[in-house]
Amino acid sequence: MTSELLQQVRVIDPVSGTDQIADVLIGEGYIRSIASSISDVPQDTHIRDGRGLVLGTGLVDLYSHSSEPGFEERETLSSLLQAAAAGGFTRISILPDTSPPIDNPAVVSQLLKRGEELGWRGVGEKTSPHLNIWGAITLDVAGKQMTEFADLTAAGVVGFADGQPLENMALVRRVLEYLQPLGKPIALWCCDRQLMANGVMREGPDSIRFGLPGNPAASETSAISAFIELVAATGTPVHFMRVSTARSVELIASAKAQGLPITASTTWMHLLLDTQVIKSYNTSLRLEPPLGNPDDLLALREAVRTGIVDAIAIDHTPYTYEEKTVAFAEAPPGAIGLELALPLLWQYLVETGEFTALQLWQALSSRPAECLKQSMSAIAPSQKAELTLFDPQQSWKVDRSNLHTLSQNTPWFGQQLTGQVVQIWC
Repeated sequence: MTSELLQQVRVIDPVSGTDQIADVLIGEGYIRSIASSISDVPQDTHIRDGRGLVLGTGLVDLYSHSSEPGFEERETLSSLLQAAAAGGFTRISILPDTSPPIDNPAVVSQLLKRGEELGWRGVGEKTSPHLNIWGAITLDVAGKQMTEFADLTAAGVVGFADGQPLENMALVRRVLEYLQPLGKPIALWCCDRQLMANGVMREGPDSIRFGLPGNPAASETSAISAFIELVAATGTPVHFMRVSTARSVELIASAKAQGLPITASTTWMHLLLDTQVIKSYNTSLRLEPPLGNPDDLLALREAVRTGIVDAIAIDHTPYTYEEKTVAFAEAPPGAIGLELALPLLWQYLVETGEFTALQLWQALSSRPAECLKQSMSAIAPSQKAELTLFDPQQSWKVDRSNLHTLSQNTPWFGQQLTGQVVQIWC
């Protein structure tokens, strides 16, 4: 493996909190040197002009969906890892709603082995992201009977999540009590299905205007309030996933101010779009939770900037063309995003000055790692090279020839984007 020298690249390091122009020498999987100028390099070093490029710590996705096993026509584990790498992610975490679900050690072992096989090219050269696996909280992800937590922990799960609402509060309390000694992350999606009813977009003026059933914000906030009470009662740390409303932000801020062990994430699309775009009836905008009203979007952006909402998740959810080519209300909820999130977040949040580059990178890299109870190495000499190289000026079209994912359910399909990942080091 030859060394590589990136000259005068913009280095964004959320671990040390720095944003600087520097030369960076990478060799044998490690950062060998970082300085304002590096001239003493090994003879076989590949030199790259880094002017205009951004080098940051590897991106970390908290939760996405793998369609393998069970739904390989949507996505395979191979295409998922390729899409993650193309999007700048060096770690990706998959939810347990596969078929069969990830509710026993055998499935965990099978997926981890498959991930390792796909991730190496030759001896010592890692080419795809590290695969984290969420173990199911309940058998068959059905919300009724707890899985064998100790066995799943021994098999190597990163934490526990169903990715579906848990509405039996007595069960949730037992889960928090039983999982506390294991010290693994617990991710809960706060949603009351009864309050949600048949809602397919966030309730408000736009849902009335577009003639679509509304999902009230209370379907999320009532569940968050109940879970906060259980966290206070048990003391077990919990991660609230898919936060999508302004009131949810207020509840989480209050809970954190009281010292409760809570972290939270929202998805990248909830930071970019609101209910107004649903006038197109594009089924790729049919999400769960649904896109928020304009005040929700503004509150979520501010919450991510200030750290009340700790991280941005991708929640990559592939579906086939046929599955999404139906009426809006009948479409399965979800959209792809691994290859699109960084370019679009950079374009609409960083280029506009609403976020600093460091704030965005923290929310996509170091803070999601912390939510997983993992650490991210600083960009410093002798540290492992887990890095993402990004060109914010590179233009490309979102189409079948440029996407690594097998699905195309995104509202940006067919559009021209600015910003593309050049390379990752894992």
